[in-house]
Amino acid sequence: MTLKPDLETAVFGGGCFWCTEAVFLEIIGVESVVSGYSGGHTENPTYHQVCSGTTGHAEVVKITFDTAAVSYRDLMDVFFATHDPTTLNRQGADRGTQYRSVIFYANDDQRQAAEETIKELDESGELPGPVVTQLEPLGGFYEAEDYHQDFYKNNQYNPYCQIVITPKLSKFRSKFAVQLR
Repeated sequence: MTLKPDLETAVFGGGCFWCTEAVFLEIIGVESVVSGYSGGHTENPTYHQVCSGTTGHAEVVKITFDTAAVSYRDLMDVFFATHDPTTLNRQGADRGTQYRSVIFYANDDQRQAAEETIKELDESGELPGPVVTQLEPLGGFYEAEDYHQDFYKNNQYNPYCQIVITPKLSKFRSKFAVQLR
């Protein structure tokens, strides 16, 4: 698939992809968000395989965005503000390498921007500890099963959505109001 000239992709892992997907779908300039798996050694892994922690994959979202409307840096600012990048292999109650904080960069510009952002965050002292977000080159991306796509939109009354995602979205909407659709 060839992208339009102003479209680019970003791949972020910030814990459960249901939460991450719900956040990025609300940003102006984001064309699509696809939940999936990256960073492992098993081809075409299933959700159950990834959850076992044996494939090496992280739950991630692949974001296609219009660079004329939103920058990669803007997306990273949202990414770092909507999960805890200081905890290793854990987000809330979700534990394991599949929930690690990770940026899979598509090119050297993305890698450099991520390194600079992490350095700035560490130097700012605004986080409770150093950033442990991993930076890895983007290799394979495997789309998650259909029932994971648009999970929050399709399951807003699910207890997990009510307890975890709805409060996260509320906090996100308050902090990033000018970037919302």
